[in-house]
Amino acid sequence: MDMDFSPEDLAFREEVRAFLAESLPEHLKVGARRTPGVFVEPDIGLEWHKILYRKGWVAPHWPKEDGGTGWSPTQRFIFEKECALAGAPALSILGLRLVGPVICHFGTQEQKDRFLPGILAGEVYWCQGYSEPGSGSDLASLKTAARLEGDEYVINGSKIWTTHAHHADWIFALTRTNPEVKKQAGITFLLVPMDQPGVEVSPIISMSGDHEVNQVFFTDARTGVENRIGDEGQGWTIAKFLLENERGGSCFAPRLLQGIAELEELARTQPSGVNGAMAKDPRFRDRLARARLDAEALEVTELRILAELAKGRQPGPQTSLCKLLGSNIGQTLDTLRLDLLGYDGLQLPPERPLYGNEAPEPIGSERAQIAMARFLNNRAATIFGGSDETQKNIIAKSVLGL
Repeated sequence: MDMDFSPEDLAFREEVRAFLAESLPEHLKVGARRTPGVFVEPDIGLEWHKILYRKGWVAPHWPKEDGGTGWSPTQRFIFEKECALAGAPALSILGLRLVGPVICHFGTQEQKDRFLPGILAGEVYWCQGYSEPGSGSDLASLKTAARLEGDEYVINGSKIWTTHAHHADWIFALTRTNPEVKKQAGITFLLVPMDQPGVEVSPIISMSGDHEVNQVFFTDARTGVENRIGDEGQGWTIAKFLLENERGGSCFAPRLLQGIAELEELARTQPSGVNGAMAKDPRFRDRLARARLDAEALEVTELRILAELAKGRQPGPQTSLCKLLGSNIGQTLDTLRLDLLGYDGLQLPPERPLYGNEAPEPIGSERAQIAMARFLNNRAATIFGGSDETQKNIIAKSVLGL
């Protein structure tokens, strides 16, 4: 891929590498490696967020006039790839890549002035109120109601699988404002403050023992009409825009390829129990090679999408293909890691976090310590952000024309 980069892109890559070598602290790399969940905890993520903010590099996906970097799609890819190679924490997407671009695209100037600076600076933490009990893949069937009373919406209902709601200052939520029309037409996108009596956050503990997701209950919670993004009934259009950013607003392949490189390194030293290292086991080597081929094919697909973005086109339904492949390849790597580590990979320490001075000592290695927790947490990757079945339906209908 590098042979197609322009001299300017190659110079940019060297600038990114120099910045990462100088500005990425070792303890943040350790924290990222030892985080078994989907998102790093705010004490790790926000520290890196603020380092990037001071550099002016925290919002590559935003328009330059709203605080973005002004990078080309190729430069965004280079930046993500180099961050993956350096072991940088993956920033929370909730503010930067989900609600931030929505406000940039659909918000009024007053809303941009009010909300975007806090997202950029890492001073305001967000969560996403989409899924509900009974309304996951069929998101348009959501029932959380918002009734306009004067200049405020009164909200009743609940959201589920709400990542980091226990850390959040605000939630962006899809609400039903008109139950009498077609279900997609009666949805409105609201920004709701979390710190109020009508909002209750109930933790959901995952199989691995991690607290990452929650259920959020609204009981006469309130938000001002000035916190509505777009018009009433425009929520479904905004939701689709946001989901395209969630599924295709970042590149899956760089971190997958970095994970494969780590497995290849580990296989050279991990005994097979038969004759030599696992790297010499033909069946394991074939499985790892297939994963690399799949990840490299995904990288080509993502580069094609970036080429379309460079022409000013929207990413479109092809992002569902990236989400589908990225989630499944990631789960394949989790399984390969456990196969490599053997009995050492069965440990599941209950302490959290697994980094810092109070972290328990790993048995064997830090990779083994988090392997099972990461495997268990990542089983949800083929469900959240749109299940595999949903992605296949989108691909069949919108990409293949079936």
